[in-house]
Amino acid sequence: MTKRLVDIVVSACGLIVTAPVLAVAALLIKADSRGPVFFKQERVGRDFQPFRIWKLRTMHVARTGERRDVLAVNADPRITRIGRLLRKAKVDEIPQLYNVLRGDMSLVGPRPELSRYVQMFEPDYREILRCRPGITDLASMKYRDEERLLAQAADAETEYVTLLLPDKIRLAKEYVARQSVGFDLQILLRSVWVVAVGARSTRN
Repeated sequence: MTKRLVDIVVSACGLIVTAPVLAVAALLIKADSRGPVFFKQERVGRDFQPFRIWKLRTMHVARTGERRDVLAVNADPRITRIGRLLRKAKVDEIPQLYNVLRGDMSLVGPRPELSRYVQMFEPDYREILRCRPGITDLASMKYRDEERLLAQAADAETEYVTLLLPDKIRLAKEYVARQSVGFDLQILLRSVWVVAVGARSTRN
């Protein structure tokens, strides 16, 4: 109950405080490319319940028949000019506070995955998805530059499934085993620091 109460209060305040940032980002997105401001995609949530995750759109609108569940990497031509900046600064993730407010997600918890990846590692996710997925977790900090890492691989999908995702699952299990209000606060503070350092490097 305490965790859920914190999620509600912080996400509501966060949406209010970041409203000006979202408004500016929305204007830039519309000026930069055609399409909606927000991007929604189905992910697997607590107890394997599907939900739609909200993000700011950072890619060009998909052409007919084009897949949008393909992993994004650095220099991906699908990413817009403004989208690159939003992704670098993690501003595109802010709308997930709405998912937290709704109860789809928590502030801290294992990052929600696409159904096809959950199916590949279903026994592991039976343990992981006992708790709500989150905006940030241990893996979010370790793999903050995931797109750059995948860009260096000969096959990004294979690299993700065989190396990155198993390690993310290991870290998610660690979180599930250690989760507490204190541990959540520790992860939140570390995440804010990581994002702040990343935003500073973007400006430079």
